[in-house]
Parts: sequence; structure tokens; C-alpha cells
Amino acid sequence: MDKRILGIIIPVLVIIIASLLFISPSSENTTQKNNENIGLVINSPSSSVSLQQLDKFFTDASSTGIGRSNVYIYWNIIEPVEGKFDWSQSDVIMGLNEKNDLKVTLYFSIINGDTLGPFPKWIGKPTLNGINEDELVTVLDTILSRYHIVDSVIIAGETESQFRYNEKFIPVYQELFSNVYDRIKQKHPDIQIGNSFALHQVINKNLKHIVTDLALGDFVAFSYTPTDNLNEINKTPEEAIIELNQIFEIIPNKKIGFFEISWSTSNFVNGDYISQQDFIEKLFNFYGQNESEIKFLTWYRYIDQEIDTCVVKDQNIGDQTITVGGGSSLGTSEHVIERLNQYNCNAGIVTTDQNFKSGWNEFKTQIQMLN
Repeated sequence: MDKRILGIIIPVLVIIIASLLFISPSSENTTQKNNENIGLVINSPSSSVSLQQLDKFFTDASSTGIGRSNVYIYWNIIEPVEGKFDWSQSDVIMGLNEKNDLKVTLYFSIINGDTLGPFPKWIGKPTLNGINEDELVTVLDTILSRYHIVDSVIIAGETESQFRYNEKFIPVYQELFSNVYDRIKQKHPDIQIGNSFALHQVINKNLKHIVTDLALGDFVAFSYTPTDNLNEINKTPEEAIIELNQIFEIIPNKKIGFFEISWSTSNFVNGDYISQQDFIEKLFNFYGQNESEIKFLTWYRYIDQEIDTCVVKDQNIGDQTITVGGGSSLGTSEHVIERLNQYNCNAGIVTTDQNFKSGWNEFKTQIQMLN
């Protein structure tokens, strides 16, 4: 995920009309057969967008035949005051997913890489063993009771980074997860719950043992970028597929979810249109060969974003500021963040001026072949 918290925050809506929050399903899509196992992160090219524009993005993205999308809900945004929920943003996004017959993978950020939260001010900044189980169950139950299109929940993302230097806290999280899992399942037995890991970091930093220790719940999810520690593409599409196959060695006995998988077209990080298209073709071949083992496969993302909007060093999420770490012996934090920004902002299959890349055509063709 590489601090995906920094690149996929729900856009600030310029026009939010209360009467349109839950939009009834459109007759336009009644003949389109959606594949619930294939998803697309549907975003806008800028941080400011009207409801009408966002509606069109969802309609266009759904025309590929996807049947799933990700929704990212942060605790400090949804429950800024204890017991009082703000649904203004999430209702819009969930309503558009429902209108387009999309199932939702919900990302609820308890762990986000090497940071926790963000949490509401009334909770403060708890350590891992200070997260209140009752409060967490209550907020998840409230969200799941409101949005019935959610069928999968990820409560920790880029989980390997949290425990890379804190393995002694793995039992603490194991207990928290297990207790929350059991209590949510009592109320929502059909909801699937798991954690997500960044496969490229797991491989690059030799963290497979952490994934094994935290392969909890109904499925194990992974994000993936074909990059090195500097966020530059350093693999061919063929080599990337070889890495994806390592997942089944790490997790042999659970369903796998591909939460966010991408290939950037930015030449700044060694990407281009042709390699993205080639990777998408090979990715779907990989999916076809392993379909029985894969719960869902979601491409990150629909449309490119304006440069410098995907990652900033200090990112505000509601009332919280998250500072990006990074850096390595080969480069400064700024060097790494610059490349992550270029990678993420150009990971779409549509350009910012809404022209289709060759990857779009490949993506759509492959889904139609599956259907």
C-alpha cells in the first residue's frame, strides 16, 4: 500500500445534495453483467469534484464489467464526536457504488503501515494495546449495518510495516483482531474480514514471517506494485507475475484478496503504457489460472491524478496529520516520496484529461472474456 492513505482519500465533494446520497440503481446498467470478484478503485483526477462528475466516473468505470470497488473510511472522519456519525462523504460514495451494482471492500484504518489510525480526537492517539475493543466493534457494526453492499472488511493495511521493528506486539494485535472478528461475525455472519500486506515490501524486506503470523480471519489481502525500495519499477511484467505466485507459498490455506494492484505508466519511475497493458493481460491470465484461490482482484486505480496530489510528506486526513516516513541508504525521504507520488498519480488506466490508455482497453477486454 505504500502509505495509500496518502493517495486515495475520498475526494472533497464540491456538490453534495442530500436527496441524492442514496441513488437508486440505474436502468443503464441492467444489461451489464458485473463480475463481483474483479474490482477497480474509482477516484477522480483532482481533490475537488462535483457529484455529477463523480457519478460519471463511476458509470464509466463500471462499464468495464467490474463488480467491486474499494471504499476507504477513516475513524476520525466518520465519528468525529463519540457516538455521533458524519455520513456526508461515505453516503455519497456508497450510494454511487450501490447505483452501479458494485460490492464494496471496506478499508477501515486501524493500522496503516507504520502508523496507527488516524483516530478521532476523543480517542486520542492510543498505542496498539490501548485501542478499545468495544469502541472498535461499535463503529464497525454501525458502518456495516448502514451499508449492506460491503461484503469484505480490511482493518489493517500494509500490516508488515507496523510490525517490522515491533514483532513483540504481534500477539497484542492477534488478540485484538480475534476478539473483534468474533464479535462482528455474531452480528454480521456474512461479512469477510482480513488484513492486508504490501507484497512488494514483504519480498523486498524479507517479512514473510510477519504475514504468516498475521494471516488471520477469512482471507489475506495484498497490495502490490512492481517496485524496489525507491518506488521505481524494477521488474518486467513476467517477473511481477512470478512474485504474485509467491503468495500461494506464503499463504497456502486461505483465500487471497488482491486489495490494490497496479502498474504505473510514469516514465519517471520506468513505467509506460505498453508495460502496463502487458501486465494487465498477464495479471488476468494469472487470475484465470488461480481463480479458485482468489477472493477478489482490484486494480488501483481508475484515473490518473494531478501530480503532487497523490503523496505529500504531511497529509491531513480530517483533523489528523500523518507524516510519511521513507528513505533508504540509497536516497532521501524526499527522493522516495517523489517517486511514490509519480508512481501513484500515474497508476490509472485513464489519463487526467479522461483519455483511455491502452491498459483500459486491455482491462475491459479481459473482464469481458471472464464474463
